[in-house]
Amino acid sequence: MATRVLQSMGNGLKHTKQGLQANGQGTVIIRSLSASHNRNREDSWFKSLFVRKVDPRKDAHSHLLAKKEDNNLYKIQFHNVKPECLDAYNKLCEDVLPSIHADPEYPCELVGTWNTWYGEQDQAVHLWRYRGGYPALTDVMNKLRQNKEFMDYRNERGKMLLSRRNQLLLEFSFWNEPVPRSGPNIYELRSYQLRPGTMIEWGNYWARAIEFRQQNHEAVGGFFSQIGSLYMVHHLWAYKDLQSREDTRNAAWQHEGWDEVVYYTVPLIQHMESRIMIPMKSSPLK
Repeated sequence: MATRVLQSMGNGLKHTKQGLQANGQGTVIIRSLSASHNRNREDSWFKSLFVRKVDPRKDAHSHLLAKKEDNNLYKIQFHNVKPECLDAYNKLCEDVLPSIHADPEYPCELVGTWNTWYGEQDQAVHLWRYRGGYPALTDVMNKLRQNKEFMDYRNERGKMLLSRRNQLLLEFSFWNEPVPRSGPNIYELRSYQLRPGTMIEWGNYWARAIEFRQQNHEAVGGFFSQIGSLYMVHHLWAYKDLQSREDTRNAAWQHEGWDEVVYYTVPLIQHMESRIMIPMKSSPLK
């Protein structure tokens, strides 16, 4: 019996190291194929764990995601203020920042300035837009160093701060550009730290998702970082009050496709944070 089975299988197997063995009862057990064949399969499987196919893009991700027609660059500043100095800090900002915003010599605009209401306490957030990109930013910085009022403001401000940080941002092409709006409103800044390499995927989903979140005009602006903490995304929303925020966010779940966006984008996030902010008196976003 074993002989006949061996002869019938002989045409389909190599004669060297056939890997065939009778178990003593006339049954043939196939132990393995050739050693070289196994090694090739193991090598291929092992390499597949570490080798990924590279998407042959010819442009930076930032160029694919950002608006190209206006060449805007944004700077967001987070200032943590000594609690006893918050009122004086706000007054100082209201006296100086609007003058820079209004001066045509400076190619920059104050988009919005806020105090954090819920989230990190005793914090101010400023968002600036530089029309003309990095050259405009450099031009403004050079001119401010020659501006005595601003340098005095910066020195006085330094006495009031516990810490500060900033980021340079680009705006997503599928978000509206933030423009002044009347109030009163509260603003939510939702900040997402994404896993490296997932920004394109995030943009692809949100290019569709933003359609679900514009019906109540709550979408203000969407940005991603270029310098500072990288793979950071900031979404800025406006609401009349906290209850309006709750109602608007719940209404999004009634749109077909919103649940899919949430399902596929949550795994891209490493960390997320929400700030509820109140505009300062000098903020163009009221």
